[in-house]
Amino acid sequence: MKLDDIYLRATGVRFPALLPVADAIASGACTPQLVARTDVESVSVSLGESAAEMGVAAARSALARAGSTGAEVGLILHADTYHQGHDAWPVASYIQRETLGNTCPAIEIKQMSNGGIAMLDLAAAYLKGLPRTGDALLSTADRYCLPGFDRWRTDPGTPYADSGTAVVLSRRGGFARVRSLAMYSDSALEPMHRGDDPFGDAPFANRIPVDFEAAKRSFMKEFGLSFAISRANAGQQVVVKEALADAGLELPDADWVLLPHFGRRRLNSIYFEQFGIDPAKTTWEFSRTVGHLGAGDQFGSLDHLMVSGRARPGDRVVLVGVGGGYSWGAAVLEILDVPRWDI
Repeated sequence: MKLDDIYLRATGVRFPALLPVADAIASGACTPQLVARTDVESVSVSLGESAAEMGVAAARSALARAGSTGAEVGLILHADTYHQGHDAWPVASYIQRETLGNTCPAIEIKQMSNGGIAMLDLAAAYLKGLPRTGDALLSTADRYCLPGFDRWRTDPGTPYADSGTAVVLSRRGGFARVRSLAMYSDSALEPMHRGDDPFGDAPFANRIPVDFEAAKRSFMKEFGLSFAISRANAGQQVVVKEALADAGLELPDADWVLLPHFGRRRLNSIYFEQFGIDPAKTTWEFSRTVGHLGAGDQFGSLDHLMVSGRARPGDRVVLVGVGGGYSWGAAVLEILDVPRWDI
């Protein structure tokens, strides 16, 4: 999808305390063998702040930086992958109540780790049909903690982190123009996160904590490793090629490529080697200090790129995402300005 009048006005993040991997090993939370190939230095860990509260903090920061009011925001989307702090509860409405308190639609998105780019795609299309309101608030938040989720063992190879992230998408201008967006789904891979367990009557009916590896083993036993790898690689190629083509860009021409915050071994096999991406063009050195933010990896890395001053006007930034289900997303941004945010 080509775009010419959708902008990013601001970003916002909430990271609680950083836990060094060495400290997690010393406490027995994980083992050296479990994290050796991830090359991650630390992860963001909440000691009590809920996912929803971190989402609110990030959203407030983005709104303040954007100067957006309730009258200007015509859509609120919130993406997450795990428990937000209450059961059977509309977390997007909480984000709305604690930030703007307006009356626009507030909707939760659950597309796993591709939720951030999925929100960009949905919000861009929505805003084009809203001539009277120019902005959309997009937030993400997750807290990965026991007993339900083991940030080290649930998905070995990628340590999971607690955070909130947000962006304000706008038709009123901003620090970056969204030049293109692409999304693609392949439900043939859906069982990879479900496995062959029976459907349960309540959360954690089959096992606790969540075990992605058990589901993957069941999937591989039935369909085979080559099937999974070929379909996964194909899906990622589709969106990257489409987004780049719509922006009139080749991947080597991009100044930055913002990837999922996976462990280094996964990044090597899925992105650096497959696409020939130079790690120096990514935010790997940042992502290895905070961990995988679920749906918020791309928003978190974009915030880091802007706040750190590494981005420059004219830079082309490619956002790349993947989520269980399976879905893939990609976006191309053009940096127009480097804002001096004091908040």
